[in-house]
Amino acid sequence: MNIQELFEKGGPAMWPLLLLSILSVSTIIERLWFWASLLTKEKQIVNRILEAARSDWGAANEIARQANRQPIGRFLAAPLRLYNPEPDLFRLALEAAADEELASMRRGDKILEAAIALAPLLGLLGTVLGLINSLSSIRLGDIGTSATTGVTLGISEALITTATGMIVAIFSLTFYRIFQAFLFNQAKIFRKAGNELEMLYRQYWPTANAKGRSNDAEYSNSSFGSDGLNKRSLNSLPESEERNREPKPKLKGSDPDIDSSSNN
Repeated sequence: MNIQELFEKGGPAMWPLLLLSILSVSTIIERLWFWASLLTKEKQIVNRILEAARSDWGAANEIARQANRQPIGRFLAAPLRLYNPEPDLFRLALEAAADEELASMRRGDKILEAAIALAPLLGLLGTVLGLINSLSSIRLGDIGTSATTGVTLGISEALITTATGMIVAIFSLTFYRIFQAFLFNQAKIFRKAGNELEMLYRQYWPTANAKGRSNDAEYSNSSFGSDGLNKRSLNSLPESEERNREPKPKLKGSDPDIDSSSNN
């Protein structure tokens, strides 16, 4: 029995099963390619970023930026893009990036879940339709005679859709569980790498924060007063401004006291 005969004997339910099988196989091939490329480069990227972070955070940021095609690279680059963040903000950036990347790794799961759920149901539907067609031709007087031979043959052919649906569901379920195991392992890797990067940053941040405050204080003392306004000393004023600041001599006769005394 070839494939064409299977579809002819299986009935109309075989066509939806064919569509589900094509979607399932294409999704499995795409996910296998994705996981193969991810697992071969992930460990190397994590080691390079963590090693660079121990001595130079700028180099670690550059390595993570270059690895932005990999989920682990985008995950570790998320907090490194921030400018001198507090440790809590650093951790929040890691958690947000992890949620986004792990959600993107679930792509294709809905198709496999649909194939797992619908394929057995479509197989049973095809079997029920085949049984209806086979049993509708039986008459009470034909039971136990050679006329029922075609009925038993029809029942056996009706079970083809059930077997096909179960094959599609089992095949999809097998790879679905494999991909779920990969995803669970990725969550562990993300958690471990994120915790190590956060610990390194918590050791580095107090020193960087103290340097940043001292630089800000020097800049503030040299250029700004306590009220935030720019101050300049009187000695630095130009001569023209100093002359303008000198009191102008009063003209004779402008003082009312002098005028009154002279009149007396």
